[in-house]
Amino acid sequence: MASVAIDGPAGAGKSTIAKLVAKKLGAIYVDTGAMYRAIAIYFLRNQLNPENPDEVMQAVDQLEVQITYEGDAQQVWLNGENVTPYLRTEEVGNMASKSSAKQPVRDKLLQLQRDMAVNQTVVMDGRDIGTNVLPNAEVKIYLTASSAERARRRYKELTEKGESCDLAQIEADIIKRDEQDMNREIAPLKQAEDAYYLDSSELTIEEVVEEILARCESIR
Repeated sequence: MASVAIDGPAGAGKSTIAKLVAKKLGAIYVDTGAMYRAIAIYFLRNQLNPENPDEVMQAVDQLEVQITYEGDAQQVWLNGENVTPYLRTEEVGNMASKSSAKQPVRDKLLQLQRDMAVNQTVVMDGRDIGTNVLPNAEVKIYLTASSAERARRRYKELTEKGESCDLAQIEADIIKRDEQDMNREIAPLKQAEDAYYLDSSELTIEEVVEEILARCESIR
């Protein structure tokens, strides 16, 4: 079995691109960020502080995250509840950036993520897939875009849902999350030495997908 690791900062389009690449390859798409967002929901609902070690251990001992698939769509389950519809809020994303930096949280999900790549071809996206989760992945991509472009995409996504938001605040949040993700002690966001750097700021979704598929010829 083969694996494709796509890493990059928040709002780079990893999930959208990875889904399309997986479909083209006939592979399983694994959104690790959604797993961490599920844990963030637990922290928020239970008013737990990710900076409190005791509360972090309490969380990981009492939660269970599972992944299922309905057609091509990944579904994320938290303690038996399908939380997929609640994953993409700004509040959950900001909490996920904090809670996912904690070692017990990462340990909780690491083996689950690796096991998914053992018996099937996967396209997995996240922050540390190529450097930590699947260091032996056959194809590694570091997908990024400027903070301004990522903010514009997020603003468009939210306004199309009818949500009220501020473009400048979205970019400020993205820059803050970049700093948190890149400077955390545990599994920081960084480009793997053997990853292909792909800046999507000026590219269409189709162009990004084709760039990645070109790198996957050896596993097709």
